Amino acid sequence: MNSAGEVAAVGSPRFALHTLGWRAFQDLCAAVLREVWGQTVQSFADSNDGGRDGAFYGTWPPPTGPNGAHDVPPGPFVLQCKHTKKADATLAPSELDDEFDKARALVKRGLCGTYVLLTNARVTGSSEAKISRRLRAAGVTHPLVLDGQWLSDIITAHRGLRMFVPRVYGLGDLSQILDDRAYAQASKLMASAAEQVTAFVVTDAYRKAARALRDRGFVLLLGDPAVGKSVIAMMLAISAADNWGCTTIKVRTSEELVQRWNTHQKEQFFWLDDAFGAVRHEEHLTHAWSRDLPHVMSAVDNGARVVLTSRSYIYNEARPLLKRYAYPRLNAPDVIVDVADLSRDERQQILYNHLAAGDQSQDVRTQMKPHLEAAADATPFRPEAARRLGLQTFTSGLPLTQQGITTFIAQPQQLLREVYDQLDTHAHAALALTYSTARDETLPGLPSPIALATGDRDIVERAGSTLAGVSKALVSLTGTFLRLNTSPEGQQYWAFHHPTLREGFAAWLTTQPHLLPVVLTGMTDQALLSRTDCLTPGSRQRQGTLLRIPPSLYPEVARRIAALRQQPSGPLEDWRQLHERKWAVQTYLAHNTSDSFLRAYVAVDPQIYKELEQFVSPASYDKLTLILSRLHQAKLLPEVCRQNAIDRMKELAVSSPDASWIDDEVWQILLTATDREAMFEHVLRELIPHLEERVEDWAAEFSGDEGDDPVENALRSYEMAFQERRETDTASTIDWAIDSYQQMRPEPEESASDWSPNATDLRERLSQVRRRSGSQRSLFDDIDQ
Repeated sequence: MNSAGEVAAVGSPRFALHTLGWRAFQDLCAAVLREVWGQTVQSFADSNDGGRDGAFYGTWPPPTGPNGAHDVPPGPFVLQCKHTKKADATLAPSELDDEFDKARALVKRGLCGTYVLLTNARVTGSSEAKISRRLRAAGVTHPLVLDGQWLSDIITAHRGLRMFVPRVYGLGDLSQILDDRAYAQASKLMASAAEQVTAFVVTDAYRKAARALRDRGFVLLLGDPAVGKSVIAMMLAISAADNWGCTTIKVRTSEELVQRWNTHQKEQFFWLDDAFGAVRHEEHLTHAWSRDLPHVMSAVDNGARVVLTSRSYIYNEARPLLKRYAYPRLNAPDVIVDVADLSRDERQQILYNHLAAGDQSQDVRTQMKPHLEAAADATPFRPEAARRLGLQTFTSGLPLTQQGITTFIAQPQQLLREVYDQLDTHAHAALALTYSTARDETLPGLPSPIALATGDRDIVERAGSTLAGVSKALVSLTGTFLRLNTSPEGQQYWAFHHPTLREGFAAWLTTQPHLLPVVLTGMTDQALLSRTDCLTPGSRQRQGTLLRIPPSLYPEVARRIAALRQQPSGPLEDWRQLHERKWAVQTYLAHNTSDSFLRAYVAVDPQIYKELEQFVSPASYDKLTLILSRLHQAKLLPEVCRQNAIDRMKELAVSSPDASWIDDEVWQILLTATDREAMFEHVLRELIPHLEERVEDWAAEFSGDEGDDPVENALRSYEMAFQERRETDTASTIDWAIDSYQQMRPEPEESASDWSPNATDLRERLSQVRRRSGSQRSLFDDIDQ
């Protein structure tokens, strides 16, 4: 390794550029000119290019780096790419006969003064001289021939190029291009996902995310399941280790991010998947983010880089709870990236790469080839479905027709159940163990080597397998259904290769009554509350639900959730963990249960009625009131409990104040017309005459922000309600109270974020011309070579 620590392995680097397709190689060449030489390149689609893969017009600015072509004169320039899929191939001048004729025609049309030939093949000195001589004979003033070794040297020397063409990390020896620490970081990240790096495609979404990370230090990746959010995050982490020497820290919560932030170490990269919930919106996580955002943005302002991912439907539920107005960075359009927004070219390249990286035979790929462009146009298109198309395990019996392949891409879940049916009992046992197991917070999967607990052995026996059979199945399933990951502590564990494979297995489990009970027994509490529901069979499944529990298992699940609700705080459980556990139980009972399940639940946990009466203000935010309304609708709420809840609401209506009972749907259910009139009389009698002193108390207790002040919100609701009742004097009194409260309320603290956008690099603003849609050469032309 040299003194600068840039090269960790001896020898000149050589990247496996032959494993790229012809289009990917052409894009790499264009990226070299854009990112390394600093030029603007217009790319042309093959067969309509008139002999040009790319062109540049204008004055060539002198490059600042040592590897630029300083002696290149003014244009027009023509870029021509020659790619071979043969390793260690040598380019012969005879292979370029057609190109020399095209170059002569371009010169006559005034379109070519300098001709740059880029190839991944080797070019000998004598061949380079012959090629240059023939190009001059064709009228080219300045020929330039650059071979595969030149490209490899450029990739090694330019970190900026690798950030925007990150797939090169999977094409060569990392130790030759990264320093020691970056190499260790990247190797660890890639160890469990080498095939994802190999098949990665640089999309517009990735480029936008990379620019946001570089310029803003923060990016939020959004998209539906299986669109590649985590893969982009991983490639950004590798690039951050390379470009900035960042230490990658994969955290689980905002609180952990704040705890792990080192104010004395700027080079930290924080990566958090499923920031607001894995399969459903988890409100306690979003509230934690809202609370921790000042610290997170301070970390970003001081040099940390943060990447979050979230499913789009989860973020849409979380967004109203985030105080986005207080943090301009959250509102910047370029830090929120829709990963699913893929162009046609990008979809085709993703499909090509996964087929090239898969294990399908050449004959199968030849039969698929005529239908692959239609498959890339399928809606919806999921990169994970493209990965499965490249693997024999998922395509056994698949009709290699246009309809068969496009259906496979657009409706992967429809065919996945049949695939699970075809697996043997050992594979079923291995997948059931992986699905049911999450040993603790730091190990979300099945430990390797496997050690069976009592519940695990029951699953294995029910499936008709053995420890030896399961062990072999785990190995055979790795790379297709499963992935072997490594925790930060160094413990290896099996997890589903992709969340949609786990969700598909859950759907299959509902058809396997012999496995379902034991899988529930093996589930952790967190998995039970976040991955299942007990809604009415046949009702619409909430997005993100993995498993619907049948009515026959309601009593068992009810007993387990009741025990969890009643569980006292443990010696190592702080108040926040206790709150999150209770919140998860309340959310499940409020949103994920049928009347039949609630009947089973109150039978085993009648003590819950007393807890339901202890809701807090604002009552509309408390899940306990929603459970009250659900029980009342199901005719399971005792009248004495309903009256106690009304008395509690009367107390909060005056003391907080809390106007939830006026408009909230829950209280439309719980209150009769008589109850509602009694509430208005109570407010008139107990609050309005004492507003002046109450306002002083509320203002003195103010500790929030004026954009979301529950006191002001409640007073405005009261003012509107009394206006509608034509009690104008009371409404005027409340209006006066609002003005007084605003004057007495202390000013909110300034936001911790003092962000302003960085100047955008001029090169990033230059528009890129899309390829012409009429290309005669298919991107999949060489997929079966």
